Amino acid sequence: QVQLVVSGGGLVQAGGSLRLSCAASGRTFSNYHMGWFRQAPGKEREFVAAISWGGGRIYYADSVKGRFTISKNNAKNAVYLQMNSLKPEDTAVYYCAASQKLLPTMRDYDMDYWGKGTLVTVSS
Repeated sequence: QVQLVVSGGGLVQAGGSLRLSCAASGRTFSNYHMGWFRQAPGKEREFVAAISWGGGRIYYADSVKGRFTISKNNAKNAVYLQMNSLKPEDTAVYYCAASQKLLPTMRDYDMDYWGKGTLVTVSS
C-alpha cells in the first residue's frame, strides 16, 4: 500500500502561482511513477502531468505545458506540482496518484494508488 496526502490548494488570482505537494508513505515510494490529475466541476477527471520513478521522464497535458512543472523528491517521499500563470480554467480538484506504469497520457485505470484531492480555485 502507498498512502498519498495532497496539500497546497487554495484560492489564487489569474496569473498567479500555487505549489501542490503530495507526501507518500507505505511501500517504497521510489519504485513508483507519479501523476497529477484534476477534475473540474461537471467534468471528468483528466491527466495533468506524470513523472517517472527516477525523474528522468516527464509528461504533461497540452493544456498545462509550459505553465506547470512536476518534480519528485525520493529522499522526501514527495512529488510536487508547481503551477504558474494560472487561468480560471485550471480551477479543479487536483489529485496525485502512483503507478507502476508510465505513459505519455495516464488514465485513471493506469494508477494504483490515489490521494484525496485538494481544491484549486483560480479567480478571474
